[in-house]
Amino acid sequence: MRAFGTVGLLVACFACSAEQAVDEAAAYDGPPIPWAYAPLGISEGPPDNPTTPEKQALGRMLFYDPILSRDGLTACATCHSEIWGLSDGLALSVGVDGTGPTGPGRTGPNMTTRNAPTLWNVALVEELFWDGREPTLESQALRPLENTGELNKDPKQAAADLGAIPEYRTLFSAAFPQVADPVTPESIARALAAFQRSFVADRTPYDQYVSGDPGALSDAALRGMELFAEAGCAACHTAPRFDSARYAARGIDSDDLGRFQVSGKEGDRGAFRVPTLRNARDTEPYFHDGSVLLLRDAVAYEVKLQQDAGLSRVLSEAEVDAIVTFIDKGLTDRSREPHRPKHVPSGLPVPEDGFRIPR
Repeated sequence: MRAFGTVGLLVACFACSAEQAVDEAAAYDGPPIPWAYAPLGISEGPPDNPTTPEKQALGRMLFYDPILSRDGLTACATCHSEIWGLSDGLALSVGVDGTGPTGPGRTGPNMTTRNAPTLWNVALVEELFWDGREPTLESQALRPLENTGELNKDPKQAAADLGAIPEYRTLFSAAFPQVADPVTPESIARALAAFQRSFVADRTPYDQYVSGDPGALSDAALRGMELFAEAGCAACHTAPRFDSARYAARGIDSDDLGRFQVSGKEGDRGAFRVPTLRNARDTEPYFHDGSVLLLRDAVAYEVKLQQDAGLSRVLSEAEVDAIVTFIDKGLTDRSREPHRPKHVPSGLPVPEDGFRIPR
């Protein structure tokens, strides 16, 4: 009975959310946009892991603490740093045994096979990783620990190490007060997921614009928004998230089978999930293999694909620049980027970041 009741409640909630979205879209009276309005939405966590301040406080420490890695030097933040757009500025990430701070210049023997995707608005993503192999933040949270090239630490050993630290025992007890022995791999995953749900970018100039401020976007960004829709970019990078639960092959020469490894469908061979363009300015290099360094080049590449497929007219260089301006200036919001602690309960050194010129 309880299971059926929970399902019924979830269905009802989703139905209410859908009706609310339709109502908000119908009631939209903001400045003109070249697509149907929809609210961004916020995730408060699933019923079995509701977000609480205590979980997020624990998750923050775990995210920055290299105790979750074999070498005691690498943390989640090594590949997903707020300085580098919640990615790391590398084509392929360098995991345990790496040398140097996060960012270009970091080297090491253990490299990932794909570019580190941004974690901005990750709570809204239905299927995680480039190939969509994990359905929830909770299910993906421990995968970097289990990966020998990333953190390379048995989650059970990580829990044992955390449980030996009094400050962590206190944090876990506060985050999971109903659990007698809360320091477990499952609790690590739930706390990390709760913290990652705080990575919200919803105050971009575009958001201010659709909220009723017509001056939030410059004339160049407005022109770029129109061209973004006209060129077909919005078909995959769909507002308001500017991503989609679609998998697309971008013609990049790679041996990576992508979504095909998960679905087994021939049409998914070499296809990867469409990433968000919110804060894309800060998440270079681009595509699943990090093969395109600059945002302008990535946009030009995508526009040419649209043109070659007959889905867009030929755009001038100035028009491509306008699209870049919309993405760069219109979809950037770092106001809620996570605050890096100076110290973590393990006493291990918090990973450092390389130099980056502010823009």
